[in-house]
Amino acid sequence: MEPEVLSELIGALPKRKIGILGGTFNPPHLGHLIIADQVKDQLGLEEILFMPSAEPPHKKEKKTIDASHRSVMLTESVKDNGSFSVEKAELKRGGKSYTYDTIVELKEKNPDVEYYFIIGADMVQDLKNWYKIDELVNMVQFVAVNRPYYSLETPYPVIGVDVPNIDISSTLIRQKVKDGCSIRYLVPPEVENYIESKGLYKNEENSDGIPE
Repeated sequence: MEPEVLSELIGALPKRKIGILGGTFNPPHLGHLIIADQVKDQLGLEEILFMPSAEPPHKKEKKTIDASHRSVMLTESVKDNGSFSVEKAELKRGGKSYTYDTIVELKEKNPDVEYYFIIGADMVQDLKNWYKIDELVNMVQFVAVNRPYYSLETPYPVIGVDVPNIDISSTLIRQKVKDGCSIRYLVPPEVENYIESKGLYKNEENSDGIPE
C-alpha cells in the first residue's frame, strides 16, 4: 500500500481520547485522583496522564521538592488504576513547563490522540495569559473542573465537568506534615509512607497560600 494512502487511512480512523492532568504534585493527593477519575468517566476518555511539571510557569517563585520525589509519589499513587499513568515529558525537558511546548511534543509523538487538558475553574480566567494560548486551543481541548466561587465563563472553548468539591490541597498537606499532624485519608497510603520515610516537608516554609 502506498504511504500516502496509508496516511489517509490512519487519518480517517477515530482518535484516541486521552486526558492530561498537570501540576507540581507536591505531593499528589486524593483530590487529584478524584478529579482524574470523574473527568475520565464523564467524558469517556481512554486514559488520564498525570504530568508533573519541572518548573511551573504560572506560579511565581514556586518552590517544590526534587522532581525525583514527586515522580515516585505520583507513580505510587496511580499504580493500582490501569487507566492512570505518569507522563514525564516536562520533567525530561526541564526548565519552565509551557503547556504549548508539551502538547506540540506529545502530538508529534502520538498523532492518533486527541488530548483533553484538565484545569481547575480558578485557572479559567487566566487562560488569556497562557503562552501561545490562541494556538494551544486549536491543538487541545481544555476541560475545567468546578471549584467554589469560580466561574467557567471564558471566550475560549472549555468543557466544564462537575466534580465533588474536595477541599484538599498540597499546601494543606505540607503544612500538616510540618505541624506534625496526620495526613491519613488525604493522600494514598503509599504517599503517606514515602513522605514519612524520606522526612519530606518537615522543615519547609509553606507560606505561598496557593492550593495545588
